[in-house]
Amino acid sequence: MNPEEFRRVGHQLIDWIADYRTRVAEFPVRSALEPGAVRAGLPRTPPENPESFNGIFSDLEEIILPGLSHFQSPNFFGYFPSNGELSSVLGDFLSTGLGVLGLSWQSSPALTELEEVVTDWVRQMVGLSDSWSGVIQDTASTCTLVALICARERASSYSLVRGGLQSEVNALIVYVSGHSHSSVEKAALLAGFGRENLRFIATDENYAMRPDALADAIKLDIESGFTPCAVVATTGTTTTTALDPMKAIAKVARKHNLWLHVDAAMAGSAMILPECRWMWDGIESADSLVFNPHKWLGAAFDCSLYYVRDPQHLVRVMSTNPSYLQSSVDNRVKNLRDWGIPLGRRFRALKLWCLIREQGVPQT
Repeated sequence: MNPEEFRRVGHQLIDWIADYRTRVAEFPVRSALEPGAVRAGLPRTPPENPESFNGIFSDLEEIILPGLSHFQSPNFFGYFPSNGELSSVLGDFLSTGLGVLGLSWQSSPALTELEEVVTDWVRQMVGLSDSWSGVIQDTASTCTLVALICARERASSYSLVRGGLQSEVNALIVYVSGHSHSSVEKAALLAGFGRENLRFIATDENYAMRPDALADAIKLDIESGFTPCAVVATTGTTTTTALDPMKAIAKVARKHNLWLHVDAAMAGSAMILPECRWMWDGIESADSLVFNPHKWLGAAFDCSLYYVRDPQHLVRVMSTNPSYLQSSVDNRVKNLRDWGIPLGRRFRALKLWCLIREQGVPQT
């Protein structure tokens, strides 16, 4: 496809998406198809000859569309809100169209520096202090995994440079609410803690973690020869929208030098409203937090923001510096490959940048 063909089909695609958004409320929110129906409507083998995009648009209407749940429908109330504003969609188009990769600052300086700008914009929008540094990840699941890996390494004096968890004498323990998201348990397992070293803390009548039960569990583990490592608290649990009492939990975590990670994936976006910030009172005592602008704030999925108070813990664990990526400016810039699991990254900041500039942030 040459640029002129791209221009012609691209206009057609934009029109199709605009029409879809116009009529999305007309569709049943959930697909009524039986399992295997979409596969049955498509060829079992790839095409031998080039096909026109007209055929692709036809299949979009006749095969793909009936197999979708329509997250952008005003009648959609499932899972979580995922209201991708069209300005953010355009930012996502830009990212894909430019096709640049963030392997290092030098590989695309604007990719890194725009991400620094927009994550700091959002930090200000939700009322966090300037002691937080942010990075864009794909989902909260990844952010929680990164947080627990950092917690693991801090608690083990960075065992990764020695024998890893296998060399530790005492098992490291992670504490979570019984109503925490399933991704927290998954992250703990992937980070190598093991299910036996995951403690589900009792909740109160509002389904929020009980700080006294947390303190008791930590005390018992210490007496049993275990090493308490991390607490994951939640602002807006998926099952009940419960709000764990951050300030009281942070006090317990600080007493025992535990890493406190806050999963605010669901409700964090609400903190753009000052009157909602009581929901995470005590957040400034956490070590890391995540929330998702692709829930409520209108960013096109996927766009998850991970903030840390001390980036050195993150960089020390995630850093990779092969010779083919080193440059003379490395000591003056932020290399985002050191801020998460992937080496390469998309230009995700564009979708957030376009969204915030097109919408603005009304002053209260």
